[in-house]
Amino acid sequence: MATKRIPSFDSHNPATAEVVGTYPIMNAKQVGEIVSHARNASIQWQKLGFSGRKKVLLAWSTLIIKRIDHIATLISLETGKPVGDAKLEVSIAVGHIAWAARHAEEIMRTSYRAPGLLLANMSATVQRSPLGVVGVIGPWNYPLFTPVGSISYALAAGNTVVFKPSEYTPGVGMWLEEIFSEVAPFADIFTTITGLGETGGALCTSGVDKLSFTGSTRTAKIVAAQCATTMTPVVLECGGKDPVIVAADANLERAVDATIWSAMANAGQSCIGAERVYVDERVADKFISLAVELAQTIHAGAPGDGNYGPATMPSQIKVIQSHIKAAIKDGGTCAYGGPESVKAPFVQPVILLNVPEDSVAIEEETFGPTIIINQVKNMREAIDLSNASSYGLGANVWSKRQGKRIAAQLACGMVAINSTFSFAAIASVPFGGVKDSGYGRVHGPEGLLEYTYPRTVVRTRFNLPLNLLSFKRKVREENLVVRLTGWLKGRFG
Repeated sequence: MATKRIPSFDSHNPATAEVVGTYPIMNAKQVGEIVSHARNASIQWQKLGFSGRKKVLLAWSTLIIKRIDHIATLISLETGKPVGDAKLEVSIAVGHIAWAARHAEEIMRTSYRAPGLLLANMSATVQRSPLGVVGVIGPWNYPLFTPVGSISYALAAGNTVVFKPSEYTPGVGMWLEEIFSEVAPFADIFTTITGLGETGGALCTSGVDKLSFTGSTRTAKIVAAQCATTMTPVVLECGGKDPVIVAADANLERAVDATIWSAMANAGQSCIGAERVYVDERVADKFISLAVELAQTIHAGAPGDGNYGPATMPSQIKVIQSHIKAAIKDGGTCAYGGPESVKAPFVQPVILLNVPEDSVAIEEETFGPTIIINQVKNMREAIDLSNASSYGLGANVWSKRQGKRIAAQLACGMVAINSTFSFAAIASVPFGGVKDSGYGRVHGPEGLLEYTYPRTVVRTRFNLPLNLLSFKRKVREENLVVRLTGWLKGRFG
């Protein structure tokens, strides 16, 4: 009798197309069962308390860093990025796990609120409780760092987690679960499921208490719609078209170095990577000259050869190529590279100049090793053009004296002044965007609180002769309340 074939899929090395591993495609029934097990485990995980969870999470972070060579190699195989870049990704992720473990208790501590003069006899508190089971759908560009920003904070807050990694990097997701299981006090605290889009859809409708998604805005809308059918709240970390603003007083050498790295590192496959530059016309020629000079020293290639790797997702090559051609067709020029730079699976550095703001190359996320440099007359124009985008994730500002003033006027979730990517590495600050870049936050106190719900507890400390919440109250008491409310207007609250 023939055995029933289990549906599966392969993950590939994007630089060579070789098969890295084969993984099962889990169906809705399997996903539902795993979520059910996670729900049962959540009760025990919560009972373990902050100190118990902290011990487990710190042990997990220690084990990851001890085996960094192994996981960095696996990340490199599945994404095509250099091993050194993978190690940096792992190191930052481990820092987030430790921060969440160490700070969850203080951030979720019961807070006391002033009840106001009219209800001075009451005690008002707000408690924070874990949601239960959190679903996480991760991306392929940073397959460990990005999902850990949700997984570790959800776990530290007292939730169990079911994680669906990208179909391009399932091995990284499975490895995370395997390592966690070595330190876990019992099963089903953190589980990885594998599959394609249908598996992710099954997780959305599985009854998890919250779902955290990282990916494109287009897919995020589908995820949000699926989750809405079960009233499942979502955290959406989507794409960006991050601007770089360069003032006349900027340190141009540092600005160029950081901008080119931000745009080209990881083959440009970073949601917070630089995609468009607005540089003061007084220093634009110098900035462009330095950018071209630096771009000439870097190239794409397989791990061990290139400064950055291939496009991990083959279909992205068409997007990158179409944006380069659109920029030129719409009136932009190439300062370095061009359409010929695209030789799948690699894309060599491309620097475009003076691309019209209504070009698709400006309006849509490219997600490749390209950068557009446009000149502006002043910082007001730079700010307005930066904010004109439908995206609002991150931004970079380069100025010795105007950084804070410019940053405060940008419609985005994060700004780095005289640096790049730094807000992603600092565990104590929230990460997330506005507009088409999504909503909700990971990292920092806000990231912990995303995976909790507030419970208000109000208690009578002593009785007052004035009892408003009763059918026995008098008209004169009602009038007194009206007069007091008009006088107090929130005082003593």
